[in-house]
Order: sequence, then structure tokens, then C-alpha cells
Amino acid sequence: MAMSGGKDDGSPMMEMNTTPLIDVMLVLLIMFIITIPVANHAVNIDLPAPNPNPPPPDQIDPIKNKIVLTPEGQILWNGTQINEGELVRNLEATKNIDPAPELQYEPEAQASYDLSAKVLNIIKASGVSKFGFVGNEKYRSFDK
Repeated sequence: MAMSGGKDDGSPMMEMNTTPLIDVMLVLLIMFIITIPVANHAVNIDLPAPNPNPPPPDQIDPIKNKIVLTPEGQILWNGTQINEGELVRNLEATKNIDPAPELQYEPEAQASYDLSAKVLNIIKASGVSKFGFVGNEKYRSFDK
């Protein structure tokens, strides 16, 4: 019986039998795949421990100062009209209060962009630690 590519003359075959080599390589590949650690996409964060004794409500919700810019070019500090100099003084005074009051910034829809940029620069220069934009939910959808 002759094998494919061989001769039936009794001489030894000169080709190497690669079947065992391929079998060993496949086993090694499977072993390598099994030993790879499972991909974990979790981000580990150390969360603070829950406080069984929460602080009283007056300490949870500290003072909030609100700056509103009107379309007429007015700066309102908690509903009272002030100028840029008074704004700087008020911001400097609030930095010394403990806990630091939250500064809420709410320009009205037609307020001047130039005034908004000036006020934001004043706030940034003052170094206020708690600052937030409020009232943006009013502009969530646009009328056609």
C-alpha cells in the first residue's frame, strides 16, 4: 500500500509527520487561553462609609447665594441689584464663611454675553470654592 506522495518501493519516507506537532500546538494554545485572566471592566472606588448620625438639616443645606443676570444688564445678588465692585466685595466676604456658601449662577435667557463673561471672570478670580450653574433646565427644549 502506498501512501499519498510516497513510493511503494520500501524506502523510508523523507517527509516529517506534522500531525503530532499540530496536536501539541493546539493543546498548548487551549491551555494558554484557559490561563488568561477574565477581563474585568470594574472601576474600584473607595466610597465613604455611611454616617449613622447625619448632621442637622441646617448644616446639610448651608447658605446659598444666587447671582442672576438680567437682559437689562443688571447683576442681582439674592434679588438685590449690585454693581461689579459690590460683587467682588460680596464674593470676598463669602470666602470667610464656614461652611462655604454655595454660589448659584443663573443668567436669564436674553442676558448680555459680555456681562456674563465679565461676571464669570470675577467669580473665577475670587477663588470661590462652591459654584454651580442653575436654571439650565428651562432651556432644555427649543421652540420652533
